Amino acid sequence: MSRSTKASNALARLKERTGNQAYSLTMTGSGHFFLTEGPGQPPLCAPMELDDFVAFVNAQGPQKARRVSKLDVAFEKQLAKKPPKP
Repeated sequence: MSRSTKASNALARLKERTGNQAYSLTMTGSGHFFLTEGPGQPPLCAPMELDDFVAFVNAQGPQKARRVSKLDVAFEKQLAKKPPKP
């Protein structure tokens, strides 16, 4: 059951990012997953293994901006200042 939970969570994140609540996932008898834009709609991808499906769904729609702290910014500045070692 955790397989479908991981896929369902990825789908929930996609719905939240896009605002499209009609997205739907289907699990085949062989344990593969595919995504549609709603029940009865054609698949948006070929049936995939769980990890491939989650990666596919996570790449769809607008992406959330990564949170960057002041420490991250300062660290990246430090990295840019250091000359490469020969």
